[in-house]
Amino acid sequence: MKRQSITAFEEAERYIAGIPRFTSKNTMEDTKAFLHRLGDPDRKLRIIHVAGTNGKGSVCAYLRGILEAAGYRTALFTSPHLVDIRERFTVDGEMVSRGDFLRAFLRVYHMLDWDRLEAQGEGRGDAYHPTFFEFLFFMAMVLFSEKEPDFCILETGLGGRLDATNAVGGKMLSVITHISLDHVEILGDTVEKIAWEKAGIMQQGVPVVFWDTCPETTAVFQAQAEKLGISAYSVSKADYSFSKFKRKTIDFCVNTEYDRCIDLTLGTIAAYQMENCTLAVRAARILEEYVSQDKEGGRAREPGGGKAIGPAEIRRGVEGCFWPGRMEEVFPEFYVDGAHNEDGIRAFLETVAADGHEGRRTLLFAVVRDKDYRHMAESLASGGLFDRIAAVGMRTGRGLEPCELEALFGNCPGCVCQVYESVALAVRELLRRQGPGERIYAAGSLYLVGEIKELAQNDKL
Repeated sequence: MKRQSITAFEEAERYIAGIPRFTSKNTMEDTKAFLHRLGDPDRKLRIIHVAGTNGKGSVCAYLRGILEAAGYRTALFTSPHLVDIRERFTVDGEMVSRGDFLRAFLRVYHMLDWDRLEAQGEGRGDAYHPTFFEFLFFMAMVLFSEKEPDFCILETGLGGRLDATNAVGGKMLSVITHISLDHVEILGDTVEKIAWEKAGIMQQGVPVVFWDTCPETTAVFQAQAEKLGISAYSVSKADYSFSKFKRKTIDFCVNTEYDRCIDLTLGTIAAYQMENCTLAVRAARILEEYVSQDKEGGRAREPGGGKAIGPAEIRRGVEGCFWPGRMEEVFPEFYVDGAHNEDGIRAFLETVAADGHEGRRTLLFAVVRDKDYRHMAESLASGGLFDRIAAVGMRTGRGLEPCELEALFGNCPGCVCQVYESVALAVRELLRRQGPGERIYAAGSLYLVGEIKELAQNDKL
């Protein structure tokens, strides 16, 4: 591996995209050691750490919205990105600039041990190099420590216990979202095993808020919290109640230990966002309780002046919140949804069934091959919600090919399936054929969502 002269954003982006070709996952000790080499930027941050199977990004977004409505400055690190790699890094709700991105990249890049890396390239010795995700995580820590936000919200990449983001110190709150079977070859083949991996983000002295998915996962979280001697707060469907769908919004009510009912409006038709929003609301209220406690010395600490997070701030933060790719309307009556595993498809179908649309429905579907795509396809076809299903190949090499998709839906009774070679062709044709009162949905992969959003943003149709 040869050291390169990188001076432009595009060059840095290409380098990061190429990392999977020459590195593999490192140990937690390696990650912590490199953070230390960077000057322990995480130690300057007050971190809210979010793990879970589905809903992580949405919970992060609602938390950010509520905190900013209360007057706090926030930094947010999420994954994956849909169109622009800088989507992963936001400060006060805005993507970082290309200049800031490049500067953070170079800080990490120049801290690598290039003498050893070049020797390794010649077959001598071994050297540490961050993975794709680790490199971006280090960049986030550099960027955010310079911006000095009141709170830094970190979304885990995969799992929790061994995720790079779990190398941080300075946590103020841990949050765990809905748990389901996904990445079973890495995290385990039962919800208990997956919950144990997610519970790895819990830390002594740091309270945890978690979604009560089922008795098995809740037992894991409570046992780990008891072991660490920390407060654990369970949130469930009993903590919110649906009020009504408007045309493209949802009215519902959230109950917390502080408030009998907070009436909220979500700017989405995604019913599953009531769950994610409720978890974020409870987390924000608990955070307020702990915000003046210094986890490192017991001294009073009030970031941003210790502003209140009450019902008014929660309402403003939630109503102004937008999280891309979750039942997002990208063209008139054309919605994209990031459902990309079996549980995500379940939530997507529940939303479609309850969205109040009375006309025809068409689904555009694509999927990567390391998901349980057969069960996903069976659920979509057997639900009886779609008049026709279109399947499409994607640019990523991980996706199922069009011929495989055709075979996937070919055996589903009553399913009319059209197959397209490219996302651009599929979207163009579906929009051309869209009839009065017809609603189009796209789901199955975040890669699919990203390609469609890129088409919409760049007006490539």
